[in-house]
Amino acid sequence: MKTDIRKKMISVNELKAKYSNALAWSLGDNPAMANELADLIMKGLKTASCNSLMSYQSESPPLTVGSYGIILNGAQKPVCVIRITSMYLIKFNEVTEKFANKEGEGDLTLDYWRREHKAFFSREGWFSEEMELVAEEFELIEVL
Repeated sequence: MKTDIRKKMISVNELKAKYSNALAWSLGDNPAMANELADLIMKGLKTASCNSLMSYQSESPPLTVGSYGIILNGAQKPVCVIRITSMYLIKFNEVTEKFANKEGEGDLTLDYWRREHKAFFSREGWFSEEMELVAEEFELIEVL
């Protein structure tokens, strides 16, 4: 006799009930990137992210320190929960090696970070070395 040990999929609404005022989102701009970045968070390698200030200002409601985030994979299914621990404005050309390392992507260098984020923000429709970013640092609360 086989036993079905599949975990029950928890819904975004159930998570929002558990984590007051939680917002749900996927990272990146395509399903493969969303999967890759969510995996880095779940492994504890990615503890920071950033958005253009323009993107941040279009969010409603915006993230704030203490906010919970429900991270979705490329299939838009919740995979983990984070809590924002700090946020600050920084210009693209002022991002540090330390922050690039906290983003947990690629070879963890500032050169990699600059190259990939320049490409990302260019795909988003706007890039400048002087553009302002909203940098977010977070802690992993729960892997689903």
